[in-house]
Amino acid sequence: MSYLKQINETTEFIKSRISITPEVGLILGSGLGVLADEIEDAVKLSYDQIPNFPVSTVEGHKGQLVMGTLGTTPVIALQGRFHYYEGYSQKQVTFPVRIMKALGVKKIIVTNAAGGVNTSFEPGDLMLISDHLNFMMDNPLIGTNDEELGVRFPDMSSAYSQELIEKAEAVGQKLGIALQKGVYAAFTGPNYETPAEIKMVRFLGADAVGMSTVPEVLAANHAGMQVLGISCITNMAAGILPQPLSHSEVIETTNLVQEKFLSLVRNIVQNI
Repeated sequence: MSYLKQINETTEFIKSRISITPEVGLILGSGLGVLADEIEDAVKLSYDQIPNFPVSTVEGHKGQLVMGTLGTTPVIALQGRFHYYEGYSQKQVTFPVRIMKALGVKKIIVTNAAGGVNTSFEPGDLMLISDHLNFMMDNPLIGTNDEELGVRFPDMSSAYSQELIEKAEAVGQKLGIALQKGVYAAFTGPNYETPAEIKMVRFLGADAVGMSTVPEVLAANHAGMQVLGISCITNMAAGILPQPLSHSEVIETTNLVQEKFLSLVRNIVQNI
């Protein structure tokens, strides 16, 4: 079955189970899926119930699609994302973005847990993504282009919407939540980066590093969606502090900043 036919089949399946037209899409990273529990009048579909959907295999990713309202805004949320390092192709990783677009989503908020590269950051900081560096050496747009999905050569000059960044900053200021802003560098994982790789990306202008987000942002821009990216800085990247890195530390830090994260994103959704 062609990629476009898969998108159409999955979209029709989901439409038959919901009564809303979602306006905002949410992709919730490691330890951040708790936001989906805030969605009211929710319809929840496990990924393994949905035709053509991959299945999330990583701890901290619940693995379900949640649709309903956050405040007064109709939303669709991925409670757990897919990663290239799980063995999925980048087209599979970004398949949910295509579904969100087909369901009517125009704006998407992509969240992740990230390592701090900027030495002025601290674990627990929230960073608005201003731009990214793609070290995955792959791209979901490679291959035959379907004009129904987007143009052959999409512009990435404003991959992260300045309008949405400014609205998020205003929300942060109103709530008294200090926000960092910076460049996110994406590697494939699943290993954490070496100290030498962290030195390299800092030299190139990165402020945070992780193993996700960039494929979804590429697909969202290709589809003509506005993107807001938010990183939760869960640890300092390799070589900055004399300690090993672990996924349990990532989950522990996201748990500590849950309330701040929930409040921020809830209010952003109401103001974009």
